Amino acid sequence: MNAVIETSSFIRGSSIQEFEVAFANMIGIEHAWGVASGTDALHLAARALEIGPGDEVITQTNTWISTAFAADYIGATPVFIDIDKDTYQMDIVALENAITPKTKAVIPVHMFGHPAPMDQIVKICRPRGISIIEDIAQAPLAEINGQQVGTFGDIACFSFYPSKNLGCMGDGGAIATNEAALAEKIHLLSNYGQAERFNHKVIGYNSRLDTLQAAILLAKLPYLQNWTEARRSHAKRYNELLKDLPVKTPLEAANAKAVYHLYVIQIEERDACLEHLTKSGIMAQIHYPKPVHLQPCYHDLGYKVGDLPVAEAACQQILSLPLYPELTDIQIQTVVETLSNFIDLK
Repeated sequence: MNAVIETSSFIRGSSIQEFEVAFANMIGIEHAWGVASGTDALHLAARALEIGPGDEVITQTNTWISTAFAADYIGATPVFIDIDKDTYQMDIVALENAITPKTKAVIPVHMFGHPAPMDQIVKICRPRGISIIEDIAQAPLAEINGQQVGTFGDIACFSFYPSKNLGCMGDGGAIATNEAALAEKIHLLSNYGQAERFNHKVIGYNSRLDTLQAAILLAKLPYLQNWTEARRSHAKRYNELLKDLPVKTPLEAANAKAVYHLYVIQIEERDACLEHLTKSGIMAQIHYPKPVHLQPCYHDLGYKVGDLPVAEAACQQILSLPLYPELTDIQIQTVVETLSNFIDLK
């Protein structure tokens, strides 16, 4: 950070290029480009794929709303589908049923750090010529059949929001792809449409990863693998301690390697449980309390309660327990004991 300040290289400084190369190598993909946020990454990915008015973009309803906004920003229509009841990932049968001649892209979200069933999604989309944008905001280093997420689709989108598995000290994001032509489009779109300074080839945007944030990410990147293993170890410990309590713990699919951005349980009387944990000094949260298809901004699409029952039911019971690399075993035991006390009080 001092080096960035001393050289005043705040915009597209050398730390950004270093980070982009290191990050691409970590994912196992050819091109990575830093942008201002994960939201911008999704927006620019959709625009680079030339999705537009009259097109439909399918995504799941249990996601942060930026995933859906990516379609709206370019004039397309988001189509929401239900999820698997155990992994919380995009339901494959629902995906096939939602495809129409207007479907231009699918955005699977690797929700909670568990990978979406990308092998099946690819089999469905590739023969139909449907583009795939992977939303990896919560799941860097997650795997399906030993293959890292981000390497299945046409474009992968990342967020470096401070609470993410790899987070900076503000907003930040990245787009990654193996296709050189798409990478060039993304470069242009994110940097005022200019290939070189003062030569604007297309109408572009100001969406650039801040050099200070890149310096922070570059320093943190070598630790990500160990942090990920710590998250997996903590999740395993939670599973052991919670196995005899009446809660539904996260399920990891047989061919998946989850990175546990969040440790999400389901419990009855969730809101009362959240209040009990909070009053006890434990920061539990809900991700997310309302599915996107029922948000007021999408009222005009005509979705109603009951349309996507699995996600809607999960939203009433899901609860994220504290999980981060530095969590101690004593802290995990304290969380479980406090949760157990709530259950005993019911």
